[in-house]
Amino acid sequence: MALFTPQEALDYHALGRKGKLEVVPTKPCITQKHLSMAYTPGVALACKEIEKDIEAVYEYTNKANLVAVISNGTAVLGLGNIGPEAGKPVMEGKGVLFKIFADIDVYDINLRVNDPEKLIEIVKSMEPTFGGINLEDIKAPECFYIEKKLIEEMEIPVFHDDQHGTAIISGAGLLNALEIEGKRIEDVKVIVSGAGAAAIACCRFYVSLGLKKENIFMFDSKGLLHKDRPDLNEFKLEFAQDKDYGSMAEVIRGADVFVGLSVKGILKPEMVKSMGKSPIIFAMANPDPEIEFEVAKEVRPDCIMATGRSDYPNQVNNVSGFPFIFRGALDVHAKKINEEMKRAAARALADLAKEPVPQDVLDAYGLKELEFGPDYIIPKPLDLRILEWEAPAVAKAAIDSGVARKNLNIDSYREQLKTRLKASRKRMAEFIASYNLGF
Repeated sequence: MALFTPQEALDYHALGRKGKLEVVPTKPCITQKHLSMAYTPGVALACKEIEKDIEAVYEYTNKANLVAVISNGTAVLGLGNIGPEAGKPVMEGKGVLFKIFADIDVYDINLRVNDPEKLIEIVKSMEPTFGGINLEDIKAPECFYIEKKLIEEMEIPVFHDDQHGTAIISGAGLLNALEIEGKRIEDVKVIVSGAGAAAIACCRFYVSLGLKKENIFMFDSKGLLHKDRPDLNEFKLEFAQDKDYGSMAEVIRGADVFVGLSVKGILKPEMVKSMGKSPIIFAMANPDPEIEFEVAKEVRPDCIMATGRSDYPNQVNNVSGFPFIFRGALDVHAKKINEEMKRAAARALADLAKEPVPQDVLDAYGLKELEFGPDYIIPKPLDLRILEWEAPAVAKAAIDSGVARKNLNIDSYREQLKTRLKASRKRMAEFIASYNLGF
């Protein structure tokens, strides 16, 4: 059942101030003294401090809490190459999520640039302004090259959420599903449907968690990736098998895990039936998964299943990742988001799912109870405890791995995050209510 009508969704974006974001000052500017400090001549003192020590930019500007969400609109959600203007509502929405869940400010930057080299140069030039760069909805395979070059050439975190967000959240779910089933990640056979940015990033991340690359069988629209295929780019070749082992229906027999980042209905009931004992099925195509939840459970009641949908158990939702990963990275002035930080985020989420679920989370989802098990392997996206679990884990990993410019007392930091989010949400609630839009 739809939660809203098409007109309600359009009104949400159009009524009152157009769009979903607004820039507001954080300091008063109502007296001559305020004006003189905000701009000239007082602002020159901050400028001079930064000129003497460039790291002071984190002290005297909003850089430490500002992320650019950057897209060229070439791979927007399930809509494809719709262009930067049509993709802008999504980027504004990303900004809302950053603010709501982690009190991070965002400028969404939508570029009419398809050339990777030009896009790289433009993004690099923004480094003085932002504490981090969130690349979004840029098509594969260019997205891999763009992110890699920017990470190498910039001294602030660059993170392509379409790749790593799904990888980190599903990675947390995979760790817990394997624990429930008593299986070791290094032993399992994994079938992957889809070979785009998210699928490749997921497999890279699972390998960093311990999965053996030779146990990954990845399929694109033309079949299994294998080294005899002349049409594979360098990214697909990374997960190509040594030879053609057959169709997905043939290869999936006895498999432990199915990971879907492809299209509706590609995983057939008979394929699920042929999988190994207690199969793990992550059917993450949106809005319709590779197999319906009810169908998979009917043919294999012993399966653990996750989807990208909120109306089924175990939703793999990127909002459980990017706001908190950036929060932790920003607060230690990290130079990058590395593999250690990504693994720390996944393990923090996996651990949180084993904790008792508070009543407010149950109420938000209309549930009477929820506990760690086959239908609860990933924390619910609206669980506000994610901030105090994930961001400190990411910050600590940044410090321990040597990419942080600033040290933190992690226990004190965790408590500060609770207070910060509560205050931020209070400010926003009062501000949004002033528009009286009736949502």
